[in-house]
Amino acid sequence: MVLLPRPDWPLPQQGYALGFDFGEQRLGVAGGDLGLALATPLTVIDSAVNDTRFARIAELIAEWQPVWLVVGQPAYPDGQAHPVAALARKFGQRLSGRFNLPVAWVDESYTSSIASQLLHEQHARPRRQKGRLDQLAAQQILQAFFDHYPSIVPSSGADKEPNHAVSG
Repeated sequence: MVLLPRPDWPLPQQGYALGFDFGEQRLGVAGGDLGLALATPLTVIDSAVNDTRFARIAELIAEWQPVWLVVGQPAYPDGQAHPVAALARKFGQRLSGRFNLPVAWVDESYTSSIASQLLHEQHARPRRQKGRLDQLAAQQILQAFFDHYPSIVPSSGADKEPNHAVSG
């Protein structure tokens, strides 16, 4: 499921997006262009200190000039909220408030499992896996957003209302 921001946010059809895999110790970051609809891992912000995190995010925003920010929303397979879900939601709200950009939330169920499988297939060394895992999870989150984006934003833009909650 992709949840979009307030209905009054513009829904751009082109530009760059940054995706975040929120964790209490690390943030995985991925990026990609809406037109290409292909997410790529970018970096990991390895800090639990909010000031450090947001300073690094500000650098990434200055560098990539995104029109969207996408945050993974953790949940259990049965749909129950994960304990980190409220923190991820608060993180997304802070992103939107600080950088005045729309934030979409994407169900991040199984993204870490998929990322772990990808690392296993690449024969990644265990010491390097934690940071790479977060980047790849962010890539999965952003890719899910891209995969649903055509159904969110009508191509003509003017004659249709956007769908602000899309299941996937």
